[in-house]
Amino acid sequence: MKEKRILLAIALNGLIALAEVIGGILSGSLALLSDALHNVSDLLSLGISYGALRLSRRNGTTHRTFGLKRAEILAAFLNSSLLISLSLFLFREAYLRFSHPSPIKGGMMLVVAFFGLLANLMAMKVLQGESHGSLNIRSAYLHLLGDTLSSVAVVGGALILMVRPLFWLDPLLTFLIALFILKEAVVLLKESTEILLQTVPQDLDLERVRNRVEEHPEIALLHHVHAWSLVDGEIHFEGHLAFRNNLPLREADQVRGEIEELLKREFGVSHVTLQSEYQSCQGNGFIEE
Repeated sequence: MKEKRILLAIALNGLIALAEVIGGILSGSLALLSDALHNVSDLLSLGISYGALRLSRRNGTTHRTFGLKRAEILAAFLNSSLLISLSLFLFREAYLRFSHPSPIKGGMMLVVAFFGLLANLMAMKVLQGESHGSLNIRSAYLHLLGDTLSSVAVVGGALILMVRPLFWLDPLLTFLIALFILKEAVVLLKESTEILLQTVPQDLDLERVRNRVEEHPEIALLHHVHAWSLVDGEIHFEGHLAFRNNLPLREADQVRGEIEELLKREFGVSHVTLQSEYQSCQGNGFIEE
């Protein structure tokens, strides 16, 4: 289902980009051409998202035990980097147009921008339901959201230009579009980078985890802890459980199971690996190699 939705969004963006390139050239609107360029970048980003989604569903092997799940995170990283580059290019083009304003055909700009707005709204609707559970799909959705806001701005600018020839308005709209794109892209780049660098998920409070685990009457210490996200929303956790008493294996395994269930239920951990021990580990640091 996700693949079909992305393919439909690609088709809609292709139509938008073609119409806006033609309309931007004929009307002389930099804002329209900027929006078209953003749509072209969307085609690339949606293609990356589609390919990453297909790759992420491959099963694990002895060479890649996690499969290619992180292909989606890598796609989000690439898409956000592409968006930042695009916004910087638009800043430059807006500055050049401010320096050398030129007449714009507001009527043609309005027609093409309105068509682009409708198509962008349709594309957003296609991906909206899938954007909450995947950083990859959210990166594609943010591309489309940026396009939609760009189209709204261009439509508004075209209406004004039809009444008054404020030719500085066109590069101003381009600058505002680029500013929005840059803001969203930086956030997405930060999130995808943190996952790729295996940082602790923001929603996981390790101090609280330690306190809850060590509340168990049989656990003296939780240490050698590592936590990271394999992909967006999939938290992995590993650590050592130092027992107070030298329990039989079956009882120790039961306690370990209780701690594992606690981590999944209260902290949303997807995959837990716990090592049980009794006076056998040399180091006892909470975070320690």
